[in-house]
Amino acid sequence: MMYDLILLGIFLVIVATFLYRRKHNIKKEGLLLLYKTKWGIKLIHKVGGKHPKTFKFLSYISVWLGYILTVSALWLVYTIVKIYVLHPEVVEQIKVPPITPLIPYIDKVVPFLPPFYFTYWIVILAIIAISHEFAHGIFAAYNKVKIKKTGFGFFPFFLPIFLAAFVELNEKQMAKKSNFGQRAVLSAGTFANTITAALFFIVIWIFFIASFTPAGVVFNDYSYSVVGISSITMINGIQVNNPSFEKLSETAKDTDYNEIESGGVKYLGIKGFSGDETKIALYNDAPAINSKLNGAILEINGAKTHSLEKLSEELARYKPGDEIEIKTKTKNSTETYSLVLEENPETSKAWLGIVINKNEAKGFSGRLFSVLSSFKDSSTYYDSRLGEFGIFVYNLLWWLIIISISVAIINMLPMGIFDGGRFFYLTVLAVTGKETWAKNSFKWATYLFLFLLLLIMAIWAWGFLT
Repeated sequence: MMYDLILLGIFLVIVATFLYRRKHNIKKEGLLLLYKTKWGIKLIHKVGGKHPKTFKFLSYISVWLGYILTVSALWLVYTIVKIYVLHPEVVEQIKVPPITPLIPYIDKVVPFLPPFYFTYWIVILAIIAISHEFAHGIFAAYNKVKIKKTGFGFFPFFLPIFLAAFVELNEKQMAKKSNFGQRAVLSAGTFANTITAALFFIVIWIFFIASFTPAGVVFNDYSYSVVGISSITMINGIQVNNPSFEKLSETAKDTDYNEIESGGVKYLGIKGFSGDETKIALYNDAPAINSKLNGAILEINGAKTHSLEKLSEELARYKPGDEIEIKTKTKNSTETYSLVLEENPETSKAWLGIVINKNEAKGFSGRLFSVLSSFKDSSTYYDSRLGEFGIFVYNLLWWLIIISISVAIINMLPMGIFDGGRFFYLTVLAVTGKETWAKNSFKWATYLFLFLLLLIMAIWAWGFLT
């Protein structure tokens, strides 16, 4: 964080000095200050004016990708609204608003995210915004639309950090082009974001293979068993007879560590309940949960456990009753645990009591993360050969890919403020041939999505405040 803030300070001084010296090029439009120039215009026209057959082919890809991203955006909104409307128990656990700007150090609010520094923010915004806008310009140049200005913008009341790039087109020329040509120009930005994500996915894959090595085993949970609620006879030393689901739910909220007895067997803690509320998953009374074992397992009695096979091999060397020392790695530190292995109730072998499962991808986001991490084994902890620098670069690449994909999807939402809004209008016009239908469809689509966004914000606020 210290280095990040130092770099931020240096960057701010450079940008502020640059803008002050060229203040005659800055114009205020709405809430933004725009620095207008002609940087890159010759390059845009040079690229867009060459290879017409290639750009004709790419135009079809760009437009059809635009439709795929539009469908993805609609599905994403549908999924979010469904969760907020039908699953209030999930909403209660969400600490940040559903519409949250991506700001530096958001990982401090959402702990499962990797670090997101100011440095990341600046670099990623520059790469995504410049590639997005230059793609608009290149496809506009291919369609013989003049580029008037290029530049970038920032909020005057915020830090003078580059926040957006733009390519200013000749709108009159743009409006005279074919319907398909206009759609190709509008979808070109998200096409560029998708290409950016794909290219950096290859980069992160190569970088990870070259810079990281297996160093430990990640376990998902402590071992547990499923029993019938009616079979429970004791809770925290108090005799019970056929306890209710409600009573057990309240017990689970009181503390993570509950002694529960069922069928003469002691369990420690409640994992969850079945959908019909007749069964309960209870953590087994095992060494791992008793010692509150946490983090990736690096060593057992000094022996490296860099893979699941190596961990199993090491544990097989011991018998129930043996005392072992386990070294683990958490997000912020290295820990050492001393514990005594117990007998596995199913195999009679030495038992640690952890669960290691391959995570199954569920839903669009789950499948997306699964694809993005396909070069890693989910049960393996990897150490960087380059130290903190390797982790820094890996997280930067990870964020760049995720944000590129997010921008590509969200930008094709059929709302007036996005490229997808005009893209939707032109699509309706192309299908119906009636401008009135296209305008009304565009207007009501924008109203609909604004209403849905306000709805989920209101539901989140209600759940957060109550």
